[in-house]
Amino acid sequence: MNQAHQISNGSLFPLGATVTENGVNFAVVAENATQLYLCLFDDEGNEQEPLPFINKTKGIWYMEVLGLKEGQHYGLRAKGEFKPELQLVYNERKLLIDPYAKELSAKLVWHEDQAAITKEGKAHPTDSAYCVPKSIVRTIKAKPDRPARTKITPSSRALYELHVKGFSKNLPIESELQGTYLGVISSAGIKHLKSLNITTIQLMPCFSFMTERHLQQLELSNYWGYNPISFFAVEPSYAIKDPVSEFQQMIDGLRQAGFEVILDVVYNHTAESEIDQSSVCYRGLDNARYYRHQDGQYLNYTGCGNCIDTYSPTSIRLICDSMRYWVEVMGVDGFRFDLGVDLGRTDHDFIAKAPLLQAILQDPVLSETCLVMEPWDIGPNGYQVGQFPRGFLECNDQYRDTVRRFWRGDDGLVPEFATRLMGSRDYFHKGQKSALNSVNYITYHDGYTMKDLVSYHQRHNLANMEENRDGHGENISQNFGAEGETDDKDIQAKRLNQQLCFMATLLLSQGTPHILGGDELSHSQQGNNNAYCQDNDITWQTWQDIDTETSHARKAIQDTIATLMALRKTYPILAEIRLEDDPLYQHTSSDKIHWLNEQSEAMMIENWADDSRHFIALTLTPADLSSSFWIVFYSDDVPLSIPLPTENDKIETLYQTPGLSITEDSTLHCAYRGVFVGKF
Repeated sequence: MNQAHQISNGSLFPLGATVTENGVNFAVVAENATQLYLCLFDDEGNEQEPLPFINKTKGIWYMEVLGLKEGQHYGLRAKGEFKPELQLVYNERKLLIDPYAKELSAKLVWHEDQAAITKEGKAHPTDSAYCVPKSIVRTIKAKPDRPARTKITPSSRALYELHVKGFSKNLPIESELQGTYLGVISSAGIKHLKSLNITTIQLMPCFSFMTERHLQQLELSNYWGYNPISFFAVEPSYAIKDPVSEFQQMIDGLRQAGFEVILDVVYNHTAESEIDQSSVCYRGLDNARYYRHQDGQYLNYTGCGNCIDTYSPTSIRLICDSMRYWVEVMGVDGFRFDLGVDLGRTDHDFIAKAPLLQAILQDPVLSETCLVMEPWDIGPNGYQVGQFPRGFLECNDQYRDTVRRFWRGDDGLVPEFATRLMGSRDYFHKGQKSALNSVNYITYHDGYTMKDLVSYHQRHNLANMEENRDGHGENISQNFGAEGETDDKDIQAKRLNQQLCFMATLLLSQGTPHILGGDELSHSQQGNNNAYCQDNDITWQTWQDIDTETSHARKAIQDTIATLMALRKTYPILAEIRLEDDPLYQHTSSDKIHWLNEQSEAMMIENWADDSRHFIALTLTPADLSSSFWIVFYSDDVPLSIPLPTENDKIETLYQTPGLSITEDSTLHCAYRGVFVGKF
């Protein structure tokens, strides 16, 4: 049913739909469009006669529609040239989502009728309104009684990567809460998180996202969420009723429990994928400005069909507006940027002074948040570890690979292992960045879990329906003599010890540690190292103790995390040592470090050059000389005894893996590989 609407000039800003005293103001960027239309939908979902926008300034269309109210469903249609060779794909038959919409009427599901272009390169003739969610006019405000942000001392920060559904789906809580935002902050969820002594929850993507076409055709789904359609709307599938308010409640609940919360965000591409797939938002509004292209061809530096042109002022404004919204209104404390090199590209090349990176760091709101960068993409010069401005922490895959190889027992790793322990100063250089800029990790969502890292030599990804060709082929793993699950008690013990060595190394290294949620539960994905499409028990964390071995492993790993996290908070030198030769700390007192061999003597050149060496120890002494710490790493299984590095032959054991102990004759006995830290 059509009805007349009164229209006034309205306002250029803010972008999106804004409730006014007299109605709703709409402002949308579509610089190359010759006309933009507002499509209103009634309570039955019927589309009314499109309303042409009456003003266009600086590429922004705007007007105020009088009489409209909160909750109004709407969409957009854009008229313009259809010249795909010029990246112009305007098609009025395609209903478009407002990029600034705070809520969508449904989850976007791919349909071939969403395409703007046919396989033959013509304008697609079918109207897509029936298969595109409607934008909803909604005013979202921060709650006035929101808990204060938790101030985290950088040296005590530890990231815990959490998937909302995977974490809460099997929690022993009310069934209504399982798999939801509110399930995360259930009493059981909060109790578990607090028991680990971690500081920061890193939420996997919560932007509204879509399952890719090829997964839908395989009857699989996008589980991780790295395929967004909106940079503002909250993913609805994790909500019971209201995704916006429930996400806010989750953030407030985590804040109340004392956690910092950062959100994994995907600003490098969208779910519209290749140019001949969906046209449901950005592509239909201004394909030439939102996406990167060169010589008439789409650029795909993300491997996901497109990449956002983050050199475009339109995209820069969109991304910064989105980030401020998630901080100021939704309550997050920072961001982890997926494929962050794309955010630092100008005309396709990466530079540290790229406009978007500078815009973030100069912003008085965003610059005060925790910013974590994934420092690569698959484009030219796409590997940039250590090259981002120092306002960003960076995921350090060099740390991951070196630590995995050292504990696998590879020869010649001690020098590089020592470099990784001390914050990877070959990438995060002294005088320029703190070691805390290095986000150290051994496992992440993309790859093996820690349990699988010690249980499988080969990937087992058949469930992904790609004939086991997807995922990394080389995982630097070790299965200790059996592929997958085993009843062999000796192998089980070795696998648990290896997990403890990994976790202890991670939490005793200089830098910012990252823990994959589920590793503390000894969670296995059955050898799947690319479980992005597995929304089932492969990825959902299992909380019930399956058997005695699992129960024992979980307790040991969780105790290791809790103990060593407490040490990091008590003794900041374990996370960030301030050395005399580091100009970054020239106005502070200097800490001391000494590297020791298995005789507890200073490491000599020949010791460092010995490729057969699988032992390294160090002492750390704070500037106040209150105490010293002796940390030992031994990756061989041949028994070894080491004299204590102190003259008084007394040392307080702070943590040790099984098989390591101080004997009556004042030596550290290593029955097999392990980690020890003591204070003297």
